[in-house]
Amino acid sequence: MLKLPNLLAAALLSLGLAAIASAQQALEKTDIRYQGWAGQVTWLELAEELGYLAPLKAKWVGNTTSGPQDIQTVVTGDVDIGGAFNGAVVKLLAKKAPIKAVLGYYGADENTYSGYYVKDDSPIKSARDLVGKKIAVNTLGAHHEFMVREYLERSKVSDVEARQVTLVATPPVTGEQALRQGHVDVTTLGGVLRDKALERGGIRALFTDRGLYGDFTAGTLVLHTKFIEQNPNTTRHLVSALARSIEWARNTPPAEVRARFVKVIESRKRAESADTIQYWKSTGVAGTGGVIKEGELQIWIDWLVKDGLLKPGQVKPADLYTNAFNPYFKNAEKVAASK
Repeated sequence: MLKLPNLLAAALLSLGLAAIASAQQALEKTDIRYQGWAGQVTWLELAEELGYLAPLKAKWVGNTTSGPQDIQTVVTGDVDIGGAFNGAVVKLLAKKAPIKAVLGYYGADENTYSGYYVKDDSPIKSARDLVGKKIAVNTLGAHHEFMVREYLERSKVSDVEARQVTLVATPPVTGEQALRQGHVDVTTLGGVLRDKALERGGIRALFTDRGLYGDFTAGTLVLHTKFIEQNPNTTRHLVSALARSIEWARNTPPAEVRARFVKVIESRKRAESADTIQYWKSTGVAGTGGVIKEGELQIWIDWLVKDGLLKPGQVKPADLYTNAFNPYFKNAEKVAASK
């Protein structure tokens, strides 16, 4: 015969299991479709590896070519979640796209940033020297282009002169080669590509995105509004799992994070190399758990207004995102209020 403490423990265990089962049954979906990146690990994949995503399962449908393409597939319904540079997200949202930003997922900090590099013997020393020159960026209308334009504007380069700066869409893996062979005058490098290029020497930074904005979250993950409306429990669980994986990576020794990334890449068997993971240093996410700050979107709204693509006051950042599903949001509010 069970004693009272044992009976109580058994009852609590039963209730706990019942609660878990109930929570699992309450999730409206089982699979989360997404696009990946060759040689990289997404927060969704890490969340699954850490056990945070269960009972949801990550369903890979292929690799994306860019952030703008990734979030466009969310609009078309080909994937459930996608991420891009905030400027690209704002541009799409400004067109009344049925998506909502729910989590910040990448950015710049002391160890993670993108730089704009020239050869050591280049005559380019300032923004004005870029007039008439070519700059390699990964894609047009995204993070790297906006940083170039911000750099030019802050340096008082006129619109007429800025239009003489040519942006050349160049795959990141060939950006260093394009610079060294003289196909472009400046190339954009970040992460492992930047570190390897610097190890080889012969190049120097003209400016960096972190130099312009300091530590900041540069991109957000988005969901289709219909997905949120039809799957509120799944949305909350999904965003929570992603936020927890970001915080795990922010607070875990980099060597341990890299080991997890390598494990994910090797286990998914996509005929890719995990060599670049050794250069991973930090998340680059400024907000706790990826909490979105209004100013991170307002920057790019202001740019679209300056470009004449939006009217002043036409779009408000509060209409473009929500932190409601992020478990770290309330705590972030308390910390901000205490400062």
